[in-house]
Amino acid sequence: MSHEVVSLLRSVAFPDALGVLRAAAEETRLRILALLAEGELSVSDLTDILGQSQPRISRHLKLLVEAGLVERHREGAWAFFRLAESRAGLVDPLIAGLERGGPPLSEDRARREAVRAQRAEAAQTFFARLAPKWDELRSLHVPEATVEAAVLEALGPRPIRSLIDLGTGTGRMLGLLSPRAERATGLDSSHAMLSVARANLERAGLARVELRQGDIHAPPFARGTFDLVVVHQVLHYLDDPSRALREAARLVAPGGRLLVVDFAPHDLEFLRESQAHRRLGFAADQVSGWLAEAGLGAVAVRDLAPAERGQLTVTLWLASGTQAETEQAEPVRAVA
Repeated sequence: MSHEVVSLLRSVAFPDALGVLRAAAEETRLRILALLAEGELSVSDLTDILGQSQPRISRHLKLLVEAGLVERHREGAWAFFRLAESRAGLVDPLIAGLERGGPPLSEDRARREAVRAQRAEAAQTFFARLAPKWDELRSLHVPEATVEAAVLEALGPRPIRSLIDLGTGTGRMLGLLSPRAERATGLDSSHAMLSVARANLERAGLARVELRQGDIHAPPFARGTFDLVVVHQVLHYLDDPSRALREAARLVAPGGRLLVVDFAPHDLEFLRESQAHRRLGFAADQVSGWLAEAGLGAVAVRDLAPAERGQLTVTLWLASGTQAETEQAEPVRAVA
């Protein structure tokens, strides 16, 4: 046992330490922990990788969940498993001390890559059907690189402890911001879109980002859980955007921030039919008013106007959760 694990166990209650070691001290369960250290997996994934029956894998996962080493969450008819954050200080050094170059871990990793490749292919097949519509929408506003640069500028260098991207879609905001966060989560109502996000994040080497299926109007997280909440290009799809922002504000930790990115008001009616938009953009004071009603502080607003006439303006709203943050907020400004 490594010196790091011994040192950590000295600070853990004896029954807890015993439970952790008992749960991990079995070949299949230790292999599962090593696999989950590289990202979440389903029972089906683990069955394919480890070459064992689903009932057997499920029994091992049940023991790991009961020991608090692994967390389980549902995504439609699927169940995904990931390492528990509460035990990361114990499990990470244990896994880091394992030699990965030889069997069985090297073989598990090779099979995991094959499973990832199959999953990515299925996700991209789904996304390919949506791509023409997304390309059409992207052509109507400033380049995404410009929007992303504005997002990074608005957030500044301040550290991000815990991030959630509500309505994460393909995971683009998670790909941009999760490398700066200690913990990152994406929520979306669509299992298919989460599959695309999972494939995109794995390809970018961001496999330990947590993805959850859920309703943006009722996110399954406790109040004040995240110090950065992002709602990026989601509000115009919703029947009740003000309710979604109230729920988003509920998740903001004391001193945290809520970033909203969406379109300014426009008259492109065809987007209702071709892109399923429910709202044709939002006035700056409309979203700012919703954020204020939700109990957040002052809101900094920035417009990203397109270079070509007739294209859409993208607006960023950044609200803070405390009066101290309010006093430091930037004034409203428009950028051409």
